[in-house]
Amino acid sequence: MTTSDRDRRPFDLIVFGATSFVGEIVVRHLVERAEPGLRWAMAARSATKLDEVGINTSATVERIIADAGNLDEMRALARRTRVIASTVGPYALYGSNLVQACAEVGTDYVDLSGEPQWMREMLDTHTVAAMVSGARIVHSCGFDSIPSDMGVWFTQQQSIERLGECCTRIGMRLAGARGGASGGTVASLMNVMAETAKNPKLRAILKNPYALAPPHLRTGPDQPNVTIPQRDELSGEWVAPFVMAAINTKVVHRSHALLERQWGPNFQYDEAMLMGKGPVGAAKASVVAGAMGGFMGAASAAPVRGLLSRFVLPKPGSGPTLESQTKGYFDLRFFGETASGKRITVKVTGDRDPGYGSTAKMMVAAALTLLHIDRRTTPGGFWTPSTAMGAELHEALVRDAGLTFAVSDGGRP
Repeated sequence: MTTSDRDRRPFDLIVFGATSFVGEIVVRHLVERAEPGLRWAMAARSATKLDEVGINTSATVERIIADAGNLDEMRALARRTRVIASTVGPYALYGSNLVQACAEVGTDYVDLSGEPQWMREMLDTHTVAAMVSGARIVHSCGFDSIPSDMGVWFTQQQSIERLGECCTRIGMRLAGARGGASGGTVASLMNVMAETAKNPKLRAILKNPYALAPPHLRTGPDQPNVTIPQRDELSGEWVAPFVMAAINTKVVHRSHALLERQWGPNFQYDEAMLMGKGPVGAAKASVVAGAMGGFMGAASAAPVRGLLSRFVLPKPGSGPTLESQTKGYFDLRFFGETASGKRITVKVTGDRDPGYGSTAKMMVAAALTLLHIDRRTTPGGFWTPSTAMGAELHEALVRDAGLTFAVSDGGRP
């Protein structure tokens, strides 16, 4: 498909899943962020719910009815736009037809997926079609995994500029955050566990840090993996496991693979949560690790998983108040080390809660940036945020999404 053919489509961008909790935030932010002349629409399955999406704009935003379960409707939707931003999760349940449609008809696509087993299935099944049609498919354009992926990208850029060489090891450490996980994220996690219980072969994908790399690069050196409380040599603090490491590390290693492993064949990357120094830090790390292990162990049993989903965990479509979103934040530290032993620390922050406010702004930044990425630089295929958009996305995240990227002294907030 030629660029001129895409340009003749009626829309530049369609937000699919606009009636979801995060979808409504995406739409509201798009109203504030959209450049004059942007042709965009919102889509969902329910006409009634679409009419209830509250936005303040003098312009008429077209509403499109489409069912994620109907492949023909997804093809028709994809043919109407240059880019689709999908918030319809769990993606393993509701997202496959749309990815197939976009890959077939040459429509660029971004989502918020943190489901590695589904992402692996999509790229294995539809990469050839996307390369032929010119569709750029970019998963994980929210808190999982833009801050991790772009944080590593920025750390490597700064390391090369300041130290004269790239980092051969980077550890991301969550230094602080306010705001809970979204209902959609929790639902996706529960679905991953349910799928794994039904198909034990998926465990190999979930355990492999290279699972999302191209087929010939799905092995590599052993990777550090924080699963128990431990003292961290990179930060000097005690650390505990970080629940999103399972998806973020795979995205980062896919980026490295797509860059032909330019950071070296032995590049290492891991993620954890900073708990502090001394006995207090050790105690906190033990409590957090124990709580996480207990939750994951309990949720692996179907009856307990059902009870948690019904009575304890946030529901898809639910979320915090606007005030809570505004008061939220996240603070990540990237501790990098080069082959010669030089060190660099980068601080990446967001000015809204991770699961909703920041995620929505990051998705909009990614979707609008992808619109302007030259296809000679990023042709059709499955990409990560950093490999698809690089410096352009970094600029948009800082300008429009409330993120900061800066070399730090490594100190605590």
